[in-house]
Parts: sequence; structure tokens; C-alpha cells
Amino acid sequence: MARRRPPTHHGVCIIDKPAGVTSHDVVGMIRRRFGERQVGHAGTLDPDATGVLVVAVGAATRLLQFATAGSKRYTGEVVFGTETDTLDAAGTVTATHDMGSVSLDAVRAIIAEHLVGAIEQIPPMVSALRVDGRRLHELAREGIEVERAARSVQIDRFDVSATATENVIAIDVVCSPGTYIRTLAADLGHLLGGGAHLRMLRRVASGGFTVDHASAPDDAPLQPLARLVEHLPAVTVDDATATRVATGQVLQRFDGDGPWSVCGPGGDLLAVYEAFRSHEAKPTVVLPAGVHG
Repeated sequence: MARRRPPTHHGVCIIDKPAGVTSHDVVGMIRRRFGERQVGHAGTLDPDATGVLVVAVGAATRLLQFATAGSKRYTGEVVFGTETDTLDAAGTVTATHDMGSVSLDAVRAIIAEHLVGAIEQIPPMVSALRVDGRRLHELAREGIEVERAARSVQIDRFDVSATATENVIAIDVVCSPGTYIRTLAADLGHLLGGGAHLRMLRRVASGGFTVDHASAPDDAPLQPLARLVEHLPAVTVDDATATRVATGQVLQRFDGDGPWSVCGPGGDLLAVYEAFRSHEAKPTVVLPAGVHG
């Protein structure tokens, strides 16, 4: 079997994902565009959702774990009075409710009492979460529903405003990774004594990446892979220590709690280290020789 050639492109594309394609579809677009197989993304977006999708190429895929750590910001609309099997506008209607005209004051009161701060969510069956090796959305397509454990998430902000359509509100949510906005919409409907679903979901920020600096898949520039860890404390080491970093050696702990991005004397990213034992730091990711950010 022929050995697969190593990647020659390394970096990150900040994509403004269009509606109608999956996150995996976007990965395929970037693979074809750069002629690379080693491509991955951080933070799946639903096919109908738009907005920030971080896509890594080459050795940058090893740093994707650090792109998911920051908070997320989403906008969208909640439609009261109609529930769907997917909790969003793409699904089949499963129930309708006469909810009159839902007032913003009532919505805000419910949110303040139940849907901000640390809350528990049950992941929807249409999510990408794996249960016993199968993604929930794969099981849902087969008509299978499994029990899901509730998960803790953090809602830092949940703002609402009126729209031109009765019983439809606009939302602006800042939350922790792993939050399901469609579940927030459905739970809000239930707490108001009826039901609701989500539409027009858009991720406007993911960690330090925003739609202001995102581009279409065909146009997004390949940025240095160090962008994925620019939020981490940076440590610059001398040549002798850089040699030790290249071989994955444990070092004396740097200032702070870590993790740290470790750069060589010239400023090139060499590795990411994390705290280890009481006074040491060990490598989480060491970039291959010749690959720098």
C-alpha cells in the first residue's frame, strides 16, 4: 500500500458556513481546495445553521481541541406555538399550542428564573453526540430514540427582542461549548405552558473567532495555525529548550496554571504544554519538525 504523503498546507480557515450544507461538507470543500486529506473542524453546526466554523488543515488539526474552549454566541428566532421532531424549522410538526400573543415580559421572566446561569440540558436526538458509538442523529433517522443523560451548560446571556411576526422573538445567546440552542428554544416554549421551535440559527462567535473575520469556504484565507492557540499564555524558550520541546520532554512549569503555547526564539509555535505533577509541564501537542505557526 502506498504511503499517504504528508500534508504540505498547515493552518486554519475561519468559515462563514452557508445554510444547506453540513459541517462535514465544508471540510470536503476545504480538502478539495487545498488538495489535503488532513482537515477537520471544531464545533458542528446544523445544516440549516450558518456562521462561524473553524476548519483546520494539516498539523493544525492537532490543535482543534483548543478552538472549542471559549464561549459561543448565537442569534436566531424562537417560534412559539409549534413543536417539531427536530426542535427546529427543518423538522416535522409534532404538536401545536394556542399561546395567544406571548409577551416579552413573560419571556424575560421565565428566562431569568430558569434559563440563565448553570442549567441542565438533555441533548436532542438530532445532535452529533455519540451514544454507544453511534451519533444520535443517525439513530433518529432510523426512528430510534435512546435515553440521554442531562448535561450541565452555562448560559451567560439570553437576550430577547420583538420581531415583526406575532409569537416570534429574536434571541441573542452567549453560552458555554456544548449548549444546544434548539433545546433552549423548546424548553422556553414548555416553560411558557406550550411549545416552540428554533429557526434561523447563526453562530456569530466561537471563542475568539467572529463572523466579522469569517469568509465563504471558497474564499477563506489559510491563516497561521498559531491562531488556534493565541488565547493561551505564550512562553518563548531558548534554542536548548526548543530542542527538548521537539522531543516531547517534560519541562519545569511555567508561570500560571496553563496550558501554554510554547514558541521558539524566533516566535514560531513549537508545542502546547499543560501542567503536570506539582512543578512540571508536559506536552499536549508537539508540532512536527518544519511545521510552525
